[in-house]
Formats: sequence, structure tokens, C-alpha cells
Amino acid sequence: MDSPSRLVEVLREQAYLADEGLATACFLALRMGRPLFLEGEAGVGKTELAKTLAAVLGAPLIRLQCYEGLDASQALYDWDFARQLLHLKAAEAAGITDAARLEGELYDRRFLIARPLLAALETQPSVLLVDEIDRGDDEFEAFLLEILSDYTISVPELGTIRADRPPVVILTSNRTREVHDALKRRCIYHWLEHPSFEREVAILTRRVPGCAEDLAAQVATAAGRLRAADLVKPPGIAETLDWAEALLTLGARDLDPSLAAATLGAVLKHREDQVVALKDGLLAHGRRG
Repeated sequence: MDSPSRLVEVLREQAYLADEGLATACFLALRMGRPLFLEGEAGVGKTELAKTLAAVLGAPLIRLQCYEGLDASQALYDWDFARQLLHLKAAEAAGITDAARLEGELYDRRFLIARPLLAALETQPSVLLVDEIDRGDDEFEAFLLEILSDYTISVPELGTIRADRPPVVILTSNRTREVHDALKRRCIYHWLEHPSFEREVAILTRRVPGCAEDLAAQVATAAGRLRAADLVKPPGIAETLDWAEALLTLGARDLDPSLAAATLGAVLKHREDQVVALKDGLLAHGRRG
């Protein structure tokens, strides 16, 4: 890929419709060897971009899902104590009593379980997705910054493991909290908006088999009204795709209000939001554009 416009085409071949801004940020991250930091509302396509990029590059996607309390051992590596114990028992049965030899064998690479970060460094090429970094703790964020600075991991019993070819790294955040500037400075940053009406129609017709443009336009119009309302969780692209698929499953050709209300659980996942949508007439039939 020699330009952002070419990257747009390659992603489109994988049914991911990126705009120029996102393609440029992604292209720069690839060319400059920098992590790509994607921030935006849930469901706008951050995780899907990582999956699509892995398919484009022909590289495995290695995913680290962040959560409160995530620590280094869960993200880096762990020793396989069960296998180590079996090895000790086998050595005992074989009459091996050399303590130094046994200790050296116990901390061999074959007994090391690679968690996502170590797996990404040892797999070339690879795409490392650090998903929802905003859900992790400050301590883990600082630790991750250290790893991304030189792509090395120190295992006391084995030494330093360095990536011959650093993985392509994509970090995502739903902005439930602010991520520290030190980590953002290490990355190429891009904010993902909800798609424009035209792009959402294109996504729906491309990703949902059998979805006609007219139905896609009606779904996109309704989704736009829902996003403009004061909802707990406005629908993202993932929800509009589910909605269109649910409508087609019921044989719908148009998004009439009664059918929209019946399938509301596919697009709105909070009872309060469903009440607002029904009360304020946000599901009225119609299309924009």
C-alpha cells in the first residue's frame, strides 16, 4: 500500500469502508511504525478495523482485552505450573536428582505460556489489538507504554525477548476515562465519528446480504435520529447492522413504525432508550438524502 487512497481500496475489498481521515492515520501508523490509537463511541468500527487490517496484511490478530485489575502477568506471560509439576514427577520417576539441572529445565521456554503481549512480539508478522485501554488501570497503562517503547519483554529466568519485527499495534478507547498523554504521544491518534448517512447506507448494503438501498437508507435515517437524541447508548454501526439483519430476517422491505418497534431490541440495548425512542416518535418511517 503506497498511499492512503490505496489503503481505502484494500480495506473496501474486505468490506470495511474507511474515510480519508481514518485511512490516512492508518497509513501513517503502518509506514512510521507507530501504534494507531483509535478513540470514539462504542460501535463505530474501531475493533473491526483491527480485524480487517489483520486480514489485509495476512497476519494473525492477537487481542488483549483490557479491564479493571488487568496486570502484567495476565498480559505478558505465565509459567505452566501443571506441566512443570508433571516434569518434576517424570524426572523423579527416571531417577534424576541433579537439582541444578532440574531447576534449569523447569524454566525452559517450553513451559512459558505466552499471553497476548509476548505472543505478539514472538509472532511475525502480527497485529496486536489492545482493546478498550480506557478500562485498564493507570498502572497497566504505564506498563504498556514501556513495552511499546522498545518492543522488548524481560523474563528473569530466560532473559530479554525482543521482537525482530514489531507488531502492528492498534489501541482502542471508548473514552470512559482519559488516557494519559504519554501513551497518546507514542501513537498516531484518530477519533472515529459515527458514519455519514451516505457511508452508513453503503456499509449496510455491503455488509448485510440482501439489504436493498432503500431499506438501508431508512435504517440509516432512523439511526441518525436515535444518535441525535439524548440516549444512554446511541446505536453504533454494529447495532444498525444487527437491525438491518433482523428486519430482513422478518422479510421486511421497509422500516415501518410497527416493525421498527418490534425489532427495537436489535438496535437499542437499554430500556430507557427504547422508551424515549417510542415516546418521541424517533422510529417514524422516512428516509434522508
